[in-house]
This record gives sequence, structure tokens and C-alpha cells, in this order.
Amino acid sequence: MDNLEQYILDNTKPEEELMHRLERETYLRVINPRMISGHLQGKLLEMLVRMLRPQRVLEIGTFTGYSALSIARGLDDGAYIDTIEVDDELEDIAAKYFEASEYGHRVRQHIGSALEVVPRLGEVYDMVFMDGDKREYPDYYRMLMDGGYVRSGSFILADNILWYGKVAQPIAHNDKHTEAIVAFNRMVREDDRVDNVIIPIRDGINLIRVK
Repeated sequence: MDNLEQYILDNTKPEEELMHRLERETYLRVINPRMISGHLQGKLLEMLVRMLRPQRVLEIGTFTGYSALSIARGLDDGAYIDTIEVDDELEDIAAKYFEASEYGHRVRQHIGSALEVVPRLGEVYDMVFMDGDKREYPDYYRMLMDGGYVRSGSFILADNILWYGKVAQPIAHNDKHTEAIVAFNRMVREDDRVDNVIIPIRDGINLIRVK
């Protein structure tokens, strides 16, 4: 962690104990724990939710549940988040912390491919946090926009869209992740149905508003 990031953390409201335990357990038990959203991004998600006040939120990519709980914390009473994770080995960790949290009743946990679960749920979402398989970002976007699962005024937040800076470099042979993210960013930029801005926090968030 560099000095600037430490300064930002020192001047941001501290992480609550439950979230700290979740992050610590993720680093102890899970392969590739850096995929967790963490305190700064979690706090940003919470604040955005408080500003936008969505009633129905979709998360694609639960991981161990940090971002879902951050979003749930910011939701109004009666609002909820559907969070979807394809890796069933992560289900128990996330479920444990959802149950322990005072905001866990706002979380509806689903296991499976988002491309199958979202059509089955059949909801229209006010906000979507996209943090699943990067190779499927273009497919997620097409599903949401063409399938009617977002509406005019909905927001889509796509995580990791700078992909460690690889998006600004020549794409290596057979690098499907970078290839898909570059295609996704271009797809959003060229879509007249939306407005967007890329926020360079952590690994980048593409903040998209449906017109």
C-alpha cells in the first residue's frame, strides 16, 4: 500500500468489525483473495446506494459477500439485493456473514450462472453491480440491456474494467479476459442508449446510466 492510499484510508470512516472479519477470513481461506472489494470500494458502493436509493439491486459475482453487504447497508428498508455467484464453494462463507449482519435480510443469495439466473428471476433492476467472469462482461451487458432487466434511469457499475492496466496495452495472444473487457468498454462507449464515465478507483469502475 502506498502513502496516498494509506492517507485515503486514514481519512475515510473506519471499516466495521464484521466487514473486517469477513475480509480477514477471505484472505485466510480463499484462493485469490484480492478479488474482494475491500473497504474503500465497499464504502463507495454504500454511498452510491444511499444517493441513488434503488429498490432492486442485482450483483453479478458475490465472491465472499463483501460488496453485497456494503450495498445492503446502504439500502432503504424494503429494498433488496439479488447477488449471484457461480462458484458454489464460496456459498457458505458469504451466507455466514449475511446471517451475521443486521443488513443480511436485504440480501437474496443465488448460486449459478448469471446468464441463467437473471432470466429466471425476471426482475427489473434499478442498479446492477457487475463483478463476475470478465470474459462474460459483453454477454452480461447484452442480457441486461436487451432482455429488459434494467430500465430508463437504472445504473450499471462494472468492476475491474482497467484490468491491471492491460486494457491500455497491446492485448497478449489468447488473453480472453483483457479482450472481453476492451470489447465491453467499447460496447458501452458506442451504445446510444446509455451515458457512462470510467472511475479509476482500484481496478476501475465503468459507471453507466441507462437513458
